[in-house]
Formats: sequence, C-alpha cells, structure tokens
Amino acid sequence: MFFGEFEYRIDEKGRIPIPPKFRRELREGLVLTPGLEKCVVAYPVSEWKKLAETLTTGSITPSKLRKLNRAIFATAFSTNIDGQGRIALPHPLREHAAITDEAVITGANNYFELWNKERWEEEKAISQEQAWQIIESLEKRC
Repeated sequence: MFFGEFEYRIDEKGRIPIPPKFRRELREGLVLTPGLEKCVVAYPVSEWKKLAETLTTGSITPSKLRKLNRAIFATAFSTNIDGQGRIALPHPLREHAAITDEAVITGANNYFELWNKERWEEEKAISQEQAWQIIESLEKRC
C-alpha cells in the first residue's frame, strides 16, 4: 500500500528518488503512465498486470477496447529503480505532468502519483474537499 506525500528534486538526467518505504513493493519494477489529472501514475508490475487483465476481460465493445488499450499501453513506460533508489522519468511524461526541477510523489493505495508541485497543491485542496463530501454521503446511507 502506498500512502504519504514526498517532495523531491529532479536531477539533470530526469531522475527522481522513490520514497524508501515504497521501494520494497517495486523490486519487480514499475510502469509509468500519464494520469488523467495531468500527473504521472506509477504502478507496481503486479498491479499493472491486474489492470491489463481487467481490460482484457471487460464487457466493452472490441473497437472501444482497442482504443482504450492504445491510449493506456502505448503511452506507458516500464522502468526499474536504480541502485540509488531513483527512477528515470521519461521526457514525454515529464511534459505531460509539467514536472521540471521538483515533483511531489503521492501515495494512492495500490499505486502512486508524481505531480508538479503547484498542480498537486491545487489537486490536494479539491480532493480533500470532495473526499469529505463523499464520506458524508456514505454516512447517510449507513
């Protein structure tokens, strides 16, 4: 499980450290993909395989499945943590998320995200506000 918020600098080669407490779950490597909210999403290989399996057994039409597979898998990057606990963040993903010299890594349960610092602050405020609204709506059902 990934949780917490960590700020790191990106080095001149586009590498970023991974939080030490995340590294054990990433021994098999990880898959990086553009996130819908202009971030980078990082999945452990085991979680990426589950996502792939879900997409192959889904109930959507073949043409929609092909488009979805292209959108998800063509833009993904496989990587490993180096001996110093870093990953190379590919240039297309840095551009997508507007990550330049620093980033915030945020845990999101079975995956984590890499954010531009300013965008993360905006997203965090919105997410926290909406989370409380969702929790309140759940409590009304109980």
